[in-house]
Formats: sequence, C-alpha cells, structure tokens
Amino acid sequence: MLERIQVLICGGTGCMSSNSKEIKKVFEEELAACGLEKEVGLVLTGCFGLCEKGPVIVVYPDETFYSHVTVDDVKEIVSEHLYKGRVVERLLVKDPVDKKKIQNISQLKFFAKQKRIALRNCGNINPLDITEYIAKDGYLALGKILTEMTPQETIDVVIKSGLRGRGGGGFPTGKKWQFAANQVSNQKYVICNADEGDPGAFMDRAILEGDPHSVLEAMAICGYAIGANQGYIYVRAEYPVAVERLQHAINQAKQYRLLGERLFNTDFSFSIDIRLGAGAFVCGEETALIASIEGYRGMPRLKPPFPAVKGLWGKPTNVNNVETFANIPIIFQKGADWFKSIGTEKSSGTKVFALGGKIVNTGLVEVPMGTTLREIVYDIGGGIPNKRKFKAIQTGGPSGGCITEKDLDTPIDFENLTALGSMMGSGGMIIMDEDNCMVDVARFYLDFTVDESCGKCTPCREGTKQMLDILNRICEGFGTMKDIEELETLAHMIQNTSLCGLGQTAPNPVLSTLKHFRSEYLAHVLDRTCPAGVCRELTHFVIDESCIGCTKCARSCPTNAISGWPKHIHTIDLDLCIRCGACKKACPVSAISSKPIHKEVRA
Repeated sequence: MLERIQVLICGGTGCMSSNSKEIKKVFEEELAACGLEKEVGLVLTGCFGLCEKGPVIVVYPDETFYSHVTVDDVKEIVSEHLYKGRVVERLLVKDPVDKKKIQNISQLKFFAKQKRIALRNCGNINPLDITEYIAKDGYLALGKILTEMTPQETIDVVIKSGLRGRGGGGFPTGKKWQFAANQVSNQKYVICNADEGDPGAFMDRAILEGDPHSVLEAMAICGYAIGANQGYIYVRAEYPVAVERLQHAINQAKQYRLLGERLFNTDFSFSIDIRLGAGAFVCGEETALIASIEGYRGMPRLKPPFPAVKGLWGKPTNVNNVETFANIPIIFQKGADWFKSIGTEKSSGTKVFALGGKIVNTGLVEVPMGTTLREIVYDIGGGIPNKRKFKAIQTGGPSGGCITEKDLDTPIDFENLTALGSMMGSGGMIIMDEDNCMVDVARFYLDFTVDESCGKCTPCREGTKQMLDILNRICEGFGTMKDIEELETLAHMIQNTSLCGLGQTAPNPVLSTLKHFRSEYLAHVLDRTCPAGVCRELTHFVIDESCIGCTKCARSCPTNAISGWPKHIHTIDLDLCIRCGACKKACPVSAISSKPIHKEVRA
C-alpha cells in the first residue's frame, strides 16, 4: 500500500546534531496515536542544502517546507497538517531575501539559480533504500555500459563530457581514466577520495550521506573502463553517518548483485571496501592517501610515477573524489553533450560549494560553472547578515586565497579562480565581512597548515612554521617591514620547492591577503593597530551609551573586568580585560564594540 503523504526529514549531519533522528521517532509515535501510520510515510533523507534553516522537513505531495522544527513541533504538524490538512504557518520557512513566508520548497529563491546534478538525489530519496535509488534510474548507466559498451567507449564518453576533477586540481577525468586504462597489469584499483579535510567543507559528506549509491555505481563504471575489479573508499572516521550509510549501501548492492561477481551476467566483477582515515589533511593528496591505505603513515610520494602508473601496492590506480564520481552516472543517463552544455567551455557541468562564514544562508549550493560570485553571495546566499559590508571570499580552504568585492562579478571556473590568486579547491567558500581582520585570517589558515603538515619535506615543515611565527608577531603588534618582505620571500620559496600540493599551496592565503589587503598589514606594522579590532594585543572593548544595564556582560566576563549597577551604563577595566569577547557576544543591544588601540613596539 502506497502512503498518500510523504514526510521527508533531513538526516544530514547538521540536522542530525539538532535532533532530527529524535524528531522522526516522535513523528512515528504521533502518527500511531492518530491512526495515520499507514497513510503517512516517514523518510530520514539526505541534506536539503539550506542548513541554516535546519532541522528542515518537507511534506509531499504539496511540497510544504518547514524550518527550525523541534521535537515539540511534531504533534502540531501531525494533528494540523497531516490529519486536518491545515498548514502550520508559524513553521513555514521565511525567504531570507524578501522576508516572506514560503510554503512550497520550489518557491525558495535559494534554489532558483541552482542546478542540482551531483546533489540530485540528496533530500529526495531514502539513502538506506536501494530501491529508491533504482527508481531514480540508479544503476541504469552501469547496466547499459556493461552490456552495450566497450571500456574505451566508456572512457570516450567521459572525455567528451569535459568533466574535470572536483577535488581541487581540476584535471580532466576522462584523461585520468585513460592513463590507468593504458597500463598493462594483472591488477588495478579504483579509489574514491572521501577524505574531506578543508575547514568549512562538507560537500562530499553530504553526497555520501544522502546518495551513497551514486558513488558506488560510478566506481564500478570506472573499474570497468580501466580494467579494475577492486575499489576502496577512503573516508575519514569523523564521518560516522556517512560511513554507516556507505556500508549499508555496499551490503544492499551486493544483495542485489550490483556489486560482486559477474555483474549483469557479464564477465565483469567489482567489489568495494571502506578504509577509514584518521583525519590527516595531507591524506587528501592522492599518494599520501594511498600510503595510508597500504598501512603506512600518510605522507606524499614523489611524482612521477603517478598513481595511474604505479599506485596502490605498486599497481595502476585511479583516484577521484566523491563529487567527481557523483557526476558519472547521470552523464551516461543524459549524454555527454547534455553535461557539456552546462557550465563554460573549459569547465563543464556544475560545482557544489559549502557556504559558510558571514552569510545569511549557510549550507550547500550547486551552481553551473560560470555563475558569478555575486550571484552566489547575494542571490543564493542572501547577502551579509546584520547589515555589515562584504569584505572577501576565501575559496579553496587553506590552499586557496581571498577574493575581494571588485572581483565579485567573475564567472566561477577553474581558470578564473586561479587567475585571481585563489583556486576552486574541493568547494569550501567562506564569506567575510568588515569585522574580519585579513591578517588574522591568513594566520588562521597557516596555523591549520602547520598542524597538518606531514613533515616529510623541509620547505613545508620549516617554512610554514617560520611564516606563522612572523604572522603571530605582526598580529601581536611586534612586526616590522622586514617581516612583510620575509613573508613574501618564504611564501614563494615554499610554493616552488615543497613536495606536494599541501606545501605548494599553503602560502596562498598569505599572498592573496598581502595583495588585496596590504594596508591592513601596514596598519599592524606601522601603526601598531588592528583596523578590524580583532587581534587581541591591538584591541580593547568599550561599552557605549546604549547599554541598558542588564548585567549580562558582567556575568559573562571570566576576569570580573566589568562593573556597574543594574539599569546603569557599565564600564570595562582594561587592565583586567583579557579581550576574549565574551561580553560582546552576551550583550543583547550591541552596546559593546571592539576598538583598535595603538601599541608601542617592545624595546
């Protein structure tokens, strides 16, 4: 019996952390109490993308979109909407652009300029039910390829599509497959790189949680194309939901004989196993990842030979990331020409980005290549909150760079972002406003890189540490003009001499901020002040006359630096203040602000 209503509950990690699993359980209880358990289907699905509104629920067939749902809201949704047919107005999502309540998910401007290809099934199907993936034409491409196409014809379609690697490098996927296929060997391997380590990036995790079978199908297609019978998914152990759903999908695919021996009654066999990573950022580099699977410490190897020639256990190996694989099945379903018609001439298809930072709509977006940064920030992202001014976008994570307002109309593709001193990366996109100190931003990313360097090569191990020491001096008010010169010298040296991509791209945040925000470096060095009021040693907090005397700031201060009577303006003892910012966060009327102070150079 088919249910007349389907309730899709976001089961992505973000919403799961906000009790979406408990929400589903309460739904089951309330539906049973109303006698609706046979009429209403409940599905814990993948990420819808609009993470800022989570936990989210979509009710079909009317496509009603509820946001910020709590366990306490479930009874009302069941009794009013599912039983009486009356929409619960107060829970309807509010469009962040025009502030109006929206009932239908398709009316949300957040989705208007998006085109979901890699994310096509996320939020639409039950990731734990293989039949729902099959109903969406899942494994159709694999069956067609195995029964109607040769391995070379398969590779030719991928080459024609123009698909490029979505892990950051942008290397043509078909050409990569061709290199592996050309090797003569008694054993070859396919690896899915799911070691997503960029701060603020969660694109691959969302695909694995919401549509794991798309990756499994693509890996099998790749295996057939290059002559491999074994695949490995290398996923970080910090993704327990993704790991659980992946393993469940693998087990189901085996039961349906879509993985294992003699697929579709052909001579082709393919198996997939999961390998857990310990969270080392450097293992996103393919040779370090391979070393980790082999049981060694995750450290990069010299190239050439490339993995396509000598990879896992010395055998030809093809490595692609999750998003790259997620595009493969639909390319064969709709054709290479269809995929190539999307995007730009040199960058076909779409790209998934994780929007974070100072942006109204944090979450996942998927847009055609060629979409401008301005469209992503304002038309999809909803702009900067709290009426603050846009300052910069950091793309590509620790390997990328900062892009300023003057370049917001740049169409996004691999070449354009590189020309701006940044890179596509895996898809992290952090938005910054006028309250961000760009010197501190560069320090944050370099601090991450120093921690994640494997230490194998001297330029990365020692050079990045020296750069971080210089940035710390500048942020503390003790930098000199010579420090800025040394920063640039070290940056170029590390770029040119590091062994792998981690070290080669580590200076990008520093170089891009020096290029676009050099005045902030000069203010730190020459004026001993932080214009944004961020760097602790160059900042102090003040309370203005809008203080209502609620005492929340005093109660939040860890050093008792704030004094004042209730309903009277409070004051801060700067000698006791440690500039932690707790008071500013606690103030309900924004009466506390950070101000730059001038600091004399230590003798």
